Amino acid sequence: MTILVIGATGRVGHHVVQQLVNRRASVRVLTRDPSRASFPAGVEVAQGDLLDIDALRAAFTGVSTLFLLNAVTGDEFTQAIITLNIAREAGVDRVVYLSVLHADRAVNVPHFAVKSGAERMLEAMDFSATILRPSYFIDNELMIKDVILKHGVYPMPIGSKGVAMVDARDIAEVAAIELIRREQAPGKLPIETINLVGPDTLTGASVAAIWSDVLGRPVAYGGDDPSGFEQNMATFMPKWMAYEMRLMAERYVSDGLIPEQGDVERLTGILGRPLHSYRDFASALAATA
Repeated sequence: MTILVIGATGRVGHHVVQQLVNRRASVRVLTRDPSRASFPAGVEVAQGDLLDIDALRAAFTGVSTLFLLNAVTGDEFTQAIITLNIAREAGVDRVVYLSVLHADRAVNVPHFAVKSGAERMLEAMDFSATILRPSYFIDNELMIKDVILKHGVYPMPIGSKGVAMVDARDIAEVAAIELIRREQAPGKLPIETINLVGPDTLTGASVAAIWSDVLGRPVAYGGDDPSGFEQNMATFMPKWMAYEMRLMAERYVSDGLIPEQGDVERLTGILGRPLHSYRDFASALAATA
């Protein structure tokens, strides 16, 4: 049978596809524009989006297991509800869903609230699901690399509580492992939630210190200013999205994204290796500067 990957072209999704191919899984992806996407040989490509009901139904034909990653959009919740309903209609109840750490706590942040609602839907409709709850993606830092490298400022207002940043490669490998586990299970497995975190819980000041160390010159933390962050984001993204980023940053400052006891050990056990660290990421990026 086939694993359908939704969200296959993003920072996490393309790694999920590759990890599944590495494990010799039969993979189908759904994408709006196949001509602009590149996938490994053998991956089946279906065209469509999550609001195109006919295309979505066709994409689920012959599918046994679903990986669902919803992009942050204004209609994200509608997309999630429709996709899970079509999955159920197609008889697909084995799901790995990419949520977010503390989705049930930061309910004033739109995409956190969406993912919390989707989690409840998976539970209420008795899906056989693994809910993956990643922390802040290390890979998000690629958006601000020029500010760090050229201006010596770490601008993300992540505060002093601590954020356990996680590498997209680690997210994707755990996702693939769980997809294969559910795909190959002889019967229905219970719902399980896995927190996806990095090996270190970092503050704005400690991230700036890492950059200072790897670059060999001072990098300052820009401070806890979600309002200023919103204004900067609004220069290159829709204002509603910039406001959402502000709400998320306010949560980082007030509460952090702190792992539960045992999260790191659980992940290293699943992966059979250490987690990728923020310092590794910064060092690799600095080497290309």
